Amino acid sequence: MRIGIEAQRLQRPHKHGMDRVALELIKNLQVIDKENDYFIFVKPDEDRKVISNTSNFTVVEISGESYPVWEQFKLPKVAKSYQCDVLHCTSNTAPIFTNIPLIITIHDVIYMEGTLSKLLGSSASSYQKFGNLYRRMIVKNVVNTSKKIITVSNYEKENIRNCFRLAEHQIKTVHNGVSNQFLQDLDPEHVQKVKESCNLPDNYVFHIANKDPRKNTKRILKAFQKFLRNENMDLKLVMLGCKDADLKVLLKEINATDVYKNIVLPGYVSDMDLPIMYQLAEVFLFPSLKEGFGIPIIEAMASKVPVITSNISAMPEVAGRAAHLVDPYSVDEIYNGIVQITSNEQYKKELIEKGSLQYKNFSWNTMATQVLEQYNQLFEAKKK
Repeated sequence: MRIGIEAQRLQRPHKHGMDRVALELIKNLQVIDKENDYFIFVKPDEDRKVISNTSNFTVVEISGESYPVWEQFKLPKVAKSYQCDVLHCTSNTAPIFTNIPLIITIHDVIYMEGTLSKLLGSSASSYQKFGNLYRRMIVKNVVNTSKKIITVSNYEKENIRNCFRLAEHQIKTVHNGVSNQFLQDLDPEHVQKVKESCNLPDNYVFHIANKDPRKNTKRILKAFQKFLRNENMDLKLVMLGCKDADLKVLLKEINATDVYKNIVLPGYVSDMDLPIMYQLAEVFLFPSLKEGFGIPIIEAMASKVPVITSNISAMPEVAGRAAHLVDPYSVDEIYNGIVQITSNEQYKKELIEKGSLQYKNFSWNTMATQVLEQYNQLFEAKKK
């Protein structure tokens, strides 16, 4: 079987969630499948060492053009030239017109919710708005032409089924996993270097921020403000993925400029340094308003950090009974969760122990094995 995998943005230096999922899929397929031939279609960028060619894996660079032009016109043409039996598009969208049997991974359909004017008027970045608009235009057509559809949680499976009126058999849940760097013992020298380079305080709660409102950063900031005002504890908030100028705007909007001095912004952190950011934290804050999966939940659990996450969307499916679940719309519940974990050592220990078991339910190897099964099923159906 000749399998094409679309991983357009895999070589960009600052990878996002869907890029990492594609990367883990490819790395694990390289381990478990030595028989089939794979062609990894990427757009040339700085990180050319992210995936190496092997005896049956070939990285194919397709140059230039915008995301839509690359995907809709260049990708199907090149995939056809490599005589692919299957084309797997990994990041919510795919070519509308291709004769190659298509598998698509749809991570979520958040971009389909609400009105178009609301989407364009949100506080998301221009890049995010364009991406959501493109998905909104493309995905319905691609769903109709795909032979198989994969998503990342049972929660999102039902969302997608309802959105596109799909039958149960048309879509399969394949859960994400935890990357190896979160499972390894860390070198003390490396830990000290990261502490110094990122200016990490001794006691902090950790949040991965985003301009996207669904990451709930404003309510996290309000909850942290309440903690500082009410609790006699020297605690900082480390926020990854947030720029200083954006933070100041957020704090001003919620009348919380007084907490600015208690916030640390480490800037970009590499994949190898990220586990340390988790491990040194008192609590990981992930009370998102909506997630298709929520990989940071199990990354934190693997790093032996107690997690506060939401009692809605896919998060209870991922967290199980191993996290402190809150109503993400309630600042008080987020605040109370921080208080309970930081003041009750036994409760904190229980969450860490439960999390150390929960993350083991999610494996990239299992994910790759299940995706390979989908390739095989599609190939067998093609031969009939």
